Amino acid sequence: MTPVELSRTVLRAVRRAVDEGELSVTVPERAVVTAPGAGGCGDYATNIALQLARPAGQPPLRVAEILRPYLIDTAAVSDVVVTGPGFLNISLRGAAPVALVEEILRRGQRYGHAEGPDRQPLLPLHAPHEVRAVVVMDATARILRSQGAVVRTSCEARPEPEWTDILGVRVDGVGSPGSPPYSVRPIPAPVNPLPLGPDAARWALLYPAAHDRPRITDEHLVQREGNPLFRVRYAHARTRALSRNAADLGFSAEPGPTPGAGAFQGSYDPTRLLHTLADHPRILAAAAEDRAPDRLARHLVTVADAVPALVPTVLPIGEEKPSAAHRARLALAEAAGAVLAGGLSLLGIDAPDHL
Repeated sequence: MTPVELSRTVLRAVRRAVDEGELSVTVPERAVVTAPGAGGCGDYATNIALQLARPAGQPPLRVAEILRPYLIDTAAVSDVVVTGPGFLNISLRGAAPVALVEEILRRGQRYGHAEGPDRQPLLPLHAPHEVRAVVVMDATARILRSQGAVVRTSCEARPEPEWTDILGVRVDGVGSPGSPPYSVRPIPAPVNPLPLGPDAARWALLYPAAHDRPRITDEHLVQREGNPLFRVRYAHARTRALSRNAADLGFSAEPGPTPGAGAFQGSYDPTRLLHTLADHPRILAAAAEDRAPDRLARHLVTVADAVPALVPTVLPIGEEKPSAAHRARLALAEAAGAVLAGGLSLLGIDAPDHL
């Protein structure tokens, strides 16, 4: 069961509780499913009980206890534990990580994107004539469109040619928008970011939150671990190198068993990486809802930081023959690479195969 499928399962549990008269609420359109937080357990957690408590007129813990048996009564769910004020911690049966990797490899860089337009009204974004505002608006529009939104961007004045030619921004209109827009007004860049080049300049402008002043320095060009952009792009390049090396050895990716069941036995535990990949659709949805591309940038760093521990386990060592374990780990590496490449693309940043 993938995170998207689990979200639908949670909503079905709510609908069943409503149909049985145990809850009197409007079934929400979406249930957020994430990795368990501090004090949590299992594979995923949801705050749906806290979300429904007020409209249901019941304490969150009571709502959670009502929903728990409906969730347990699902073939893919092995256990549900209520923790904290009412979080539902869900454990899935063995095939869940395999299904997650399969879904990512199937959808590639579009993993986490909406299947189609969400039929919402046109969303106008408007930015002042300032380089950071225009770049943030451009990335925000890309993320919103990935979630099915219909977006039109505008700027107070025609963007400078180098903003289009070097930074790759696209603006649909110039001047005042035709309807009340969402105004994109991050703290302006203190200096011209163009000398950093297109990728480092965009990262420098997008990585800080809108209320933080961006650092336009050569630190974004440094090829070492202290540079978050380097870590993200390097992790992607490593996954691509693994695929090339595996092809030279005569094997390819094949999603395999979950931790503790065959392919992932041994010293490497993929749980952290699996959770960050599973969380990607939620991060994209949140970045779109909050108009905050920095959330996606920080998530990509989290994914990238979970990749290095996997890398040494993927290829056979010495005379070792490629096994199901190696194929499964390669599939996980390729899934991580797809998420990193897709996320960088939404930020308008290149994901090179070699670095």
